[in-house]
Amino acid sequence: MQYNLRAATIFSLFLCLVLSGAACRQGTAEQTAHNHQAQQPSPAATALARRVPAYFKEPPDVKSLPATLPPERFDGKIRQAYAVAKEIPQTLAQLPCFCYCDTIGHKSLHSCYEDDHSTGCTVCMDSALIASQLKKQGLSDTDIRDKLIAKYSSY
Repeated sequence: MQYNLRAATIFSLFLCLVLSGAACRQGTAEQTAHNHQAQQPSPAATALARRVPAYFKEPPDVKSLPATLPPERFDGKIRQAYAVAKEIPQTLAQLPCFCYCDTIGHKSLHSCYEDDHSTGCTVCMDSALIASQLKKQGLSDTDIRDKLIAKYSSY
């Protein structure tokens, strides 16, 4: 009787390990399939376990980007973030937004400023403000993107 109980316990543990391994492999395949196909992740992004949201790899023509809402409509930090979107739209278009709003159709961080989405999202606001600071320090859009990916991959 004790032998049967021990064998059943070992078999159950083995079965759990096999099933959990299959679930992990399936999740990874689903994440890979869900990634934005146009983007080529940077070396920093490749090392990450989290999916990198959609962004433009190359700067789109400014005229092709939808207008962002005027900063004057807002106050405080929100106003500052919308001012950044107005000042550096091509940079924001090349950045992913880690609130994962690409699942609702956003194409990049720039999309968050085309409507009032950013007003209630600290990830959107902080990302734009960080991008502005890094841009003023002379970093390229690719370097800014790598820094944001590194920052938000740890969450």
